[in-house]
Amino acid sequence: MPAAAPVSPKTIIVADDTAFVRDRFRTALQSVGHRATTVADASELLMRARQEGAGIDLVVLDLRLPPLPGIALVRALRAIKGFEAPIVVFSGTIASAEEVRELSLLSIAGYVNEYSAVQHIVPALAPHLFPDQYNRRASPRVVVGVSVSYRVGNTIAAALTLNISRGGVAIRTTSPLDKGTPVKVRFRLPTAPRDIDAEALVVWTDRRLGMGLQFTRIDPSSQQWIDDFVRSHFFSNRKA
Repeated sequence: MPAAAPVSPKTIIVADDTAFVRDRFRTALQSVGHRATTVADASELLMRARQEGAGIDLVVLDLRLPPLPGIALVRALRAIKGFEAPIVVFSGTIASAEEVRELSLLSIAGYVNEYSAVQHIVPALAPHLFPDQYNRRASPRVVVGVSVSYRVGNTIAAALTLNISRGGVAIRTTSPLDKGTPVKVRFRLPTAPRDIDAEALVVWTDRRLGMGLQFTRIDPSSQQWIDDFVRSHFFSNRKA
C-alpha cells in the first residue's frame, strides 16, 4: 500500500556527492509529496541556504561534501542569516567520535543511515519534519535514525529507531509487537565504540508509528553511552 501524502509538504535539501544516495532520498521524499532537491557539493548547498533561508525545512547532509567538508561546512551553514533548518547527518560520513562531539555543540538534529532501505527513508526523517507528532513522552529523548535489530524467541527483525531516551528506544515498524512483550534489542549510536545490547519490554504500540521499548537490563557502559548521547544532543538542541 503506498504511503499517504503528508498534511503539510516540506522543503528538504539532500546534500551528498554520491548520485545514488541523492536520488534515492529525493525519490522517497517526493513520493509522499515533499519538495526534495539535491546538491552535490558544499558551494551549491551554501548558495541554496543563503537564497532560501527560512524556506528550507530540513537539510540531510554528507559531512564529506567537497570542497568544504566536516565541521567547517556545518559552521558555515549555521552562520547564514535566516537559515534555521534542522540538519540531519548521514551517519556513514562521520570520521570520528570527536567529530560527533563537535556536531552536538552545533545542534545537529540527528543521524540517518545513507543506505537505509527506501521504505525506511521517509519514516526516519519524519520526526525531524513533524516533531510535534513524535513528542509522546516528557523524558528527554533524541530523534535518531539508526539500524536496530530486535529478537523475540528465535525471531529476529530489523528496523530503524525513531528516537532514544535514557530509559528506552522507539522503533519504526508497521508490525509492532504486543504491549508487554519482552525483547532483546541491538543497535549502535554514532558515538558508541560498539553495538549496544539490551533487554527491554514493549511499553507502547501504534501501527502508524511503531513501538516503544523500555530497557529492563543493560550493562553500565552501554547505559553511559546512551546517557552521554542523549544529554549532549537533547540539551544542545534546546539551546539552539
